[in-house]
Amino acid sequence: MAPRSQRRSGSTRTQSRNRKGGRARDQEGIIPQLARAAREVENAVQRNNLTRLSHVKFQVVALLVREERARVKADTESSENYRSEQLQRLDGIAIILAKTATLEPALFELLGEDAVVSDAAKAMRVEMLEAAGIEVPEEEEAEEPDTAPVEQRRVVPRSVISRQLANPFLTQDFSAAERQAQLKATPRRLATWELIGPLLTSFERAAGGATACMDLPEPRSLRAPADLELMHHQGQVVAAAAAGHRTFLLADEPGLGKTAQALLAAQAADAYPMLAVVPNVVKANWAHEAELWTPGRTATVVHGDGDTVDGFADIMVVNYDILDRHVGWLGDLGFRSMVIDEAHFIKNKTSLRSRNVLALSEKIRARIARPLLMALTGTPLINDIEDFRAIWEFLGWIKPTSPGLDLMFALEETGLTPADPGFYPAARQSVIDLGIVRRRKVDVAADIPARRIADLPVELDGALGRSIRDAERELTKRLVSRYDGALQARTSGVTVEGIDHELVRRVAGWERDDTASTDENVFAMMRRIGQAKAGLAADYAAQLARSVGKVVFFARHVDVMDIAEATFAERGIGYSSIRGDQTPKARQKNIDGFLTDPDVSIVVCSLLAAGVGLNLQVASNVVLAELSWTDAEQTQAIDRVHRIGQDEPVTAWRIIAAQTIDTKIAELIDSKAGLAARALDGSDEEVTSSADLQLEALVALLLDALSERYPD
Repeated sequence: MAPRSQRRSGSTRTQSRNRKGGRARDQEGIIPQLARAAREVENAVQRNNLTRLSHVKFQVVALLVREERARVKADTESSENYRSEQLQRLDGIAIILAKTATLEPALFELLGEDAVVSDAAKAMRVEMLEAAGIEVPEEEEAEEPDTAPVEQRRVVPRSVISRQLANPFLTQDFSAAERQAQLKATPRRLATWELIGPLLTSFERAAGGATACMDLPEPRSLRAPADLELMHHQGQVVAAAAAGHRTFLLADEPGLGKTAQALLAAQAADAYPMLAVVPNVVKANWAHEAELWTPGRTATVVHGDGDTVDGFADIMVVNYDILDRHVGWLGDLGFRSMVIDEAHFIKNKTSLRSRNVLALSEKIRARIARPLLMALTGTPLINDIEDFRAIWEFLGWIKPTSPGLDLMFALEETGLTPADPGFYPAARQSVIDLGIVRRRKVDVAADIPARRIADLPVELDGALGRSIRDAERELTKRLVSRYDGALQARTSGVTVEGIDHELVRRVAGWERDDTASTDENVFAMMRRIGQAKAGLAADYAAQLARSVGKVVFFARHVDVMDIAEATFAERGIGYSSIRGDQTPKARQKNIDGFLTDPDVSIVVCSLLAAGVGLNLQVASNVVLAELSWTDAEQTQAIDRVHRIGQDEPVTAWRIIAAQTIDTKIAELIDSKAGLAARALDGSDEEVTSSADLQLEALVALLLDALSERYPD
């Protein structure tokens, strides 16, 4: 084989040369490698044979498509026609990836700009580049892929081992066997009938205009922790759990508080420990919501190999994508409740994530006869009625080929068979009574605010996230050093016991003024945080668009908008863009496209350019990817949707970077807004400037650091 340097230079000349030689030339370079790999993953999904290696291949193709697109655009030696041809070929591969991801939602998270690139993916990337004759620098070479069986890759966190040793004997519940014996002793008219097909069909042809919602009890109380307000429709689900109901397909529309309902239902049923399996983008939010709604219960989030997990926590939160590493110990921990969020993620029963979720559910039901099981999704059906299968099986309502115990009892009690016309509405109602809960915003509008802001905390992973946290720590150290230096240099003889708050504000002012023209100020840090959040915010907006339709996406910086638009394009989601550098004609064309074109699901808006003067009330969901610097700016953005003529309650989803200054800025905005509202008797006019907010953020950082020195 030729030396790497020769292969690299030859490849470079080949790829940059203006090609005229027909189909033989089309098979040179990296693009044919990517096309073949993309088709292989597409075929695996269509055959329901998606493996871990397929996930790796999908991500590597996406990474190399981006790299090759950037290389082609920067190529100044080739002709315009050649570059255009190559970009069209890359677009074709991107379309294959987008279509494949729509069939298997687990793949969406691998498209994110901040998606973790495993050693296996790095190794495969090197292999594909070398197969295309492209030299890879030594520092980019990765280890061989981990091809060990899933069982060998599983881990058990140390704290979990401690919990298992502390309680080695889990009580077995034998009441399930008693019900099984009771069913066998009961005459069964339906024993020879195939029932799963008719049950699914009943939801297609026997609705009769009725909402698919079980009868729910009236809540005795709507009390909630602290200053939180429990809405009537939320209280009904909690009351049902308190009364003994144990399985729910909670299909309320987004924005109706399904997370809170699940947490409070577990509390009402005393169903701890509780396992929550959720998408990565909402993992941190689940821990945050648990702290708000069930403050007496400890929650822990499983990251990576679980090194930081609290094995003794009441609530365990884990994302679908790392479930294969933890499914072993999770199945043996003795959970009394399990919740899956965005339950439509498991619709493909043969996918790895679905198999893991169903295996965990089966283990829990085998140990406990009546655990609390909840599937949360605003869109339980993505493709067709068959999407119900995996969710129903998770809940124990059906087995792979027959109804479960409770459903079989209910069907027997109807006295009907699938040959009877009345079977289908009766069967549909039997399934609904097992725990389907579906409420729309318009149905419970009297119970919720017409406009609400919901914070969605996200974790910043990867190198960019680490660099942001490092920069924040350095900023805090610098503030503390300034403060200590000022104390030592003080000559007035005045001493202050504890924290000198006046000096804190002076130090914060010095820092703000000294760094105003540098990249170390709070504005620059918030921009970097916005860049790090962009992929996660776009991912959530994409999920909303698929669930509820039109979505307005707001960002402050152009690079954040660029990342979001690239994400939507890769996923095949139609979008339009409203920016400050557009001509009035182009701007209006993009607005009209969002308002009138059903294929345009998302409008990506600049906070500064689109925050005023627009009517976007065709949507009722807003994603705020970056924080505003004033509450007035934030309110103006939301009011593009929340305005006269809006028929539905509006929800603004504010994406917050957990454990960063982003959280402090959000708290400051809210506190200033609350103060202004009280001072001005209901007015939402903002009384602080962005410069004031920057000062307050620096004050908050310094006070947090000094509070560790002066705990009282």
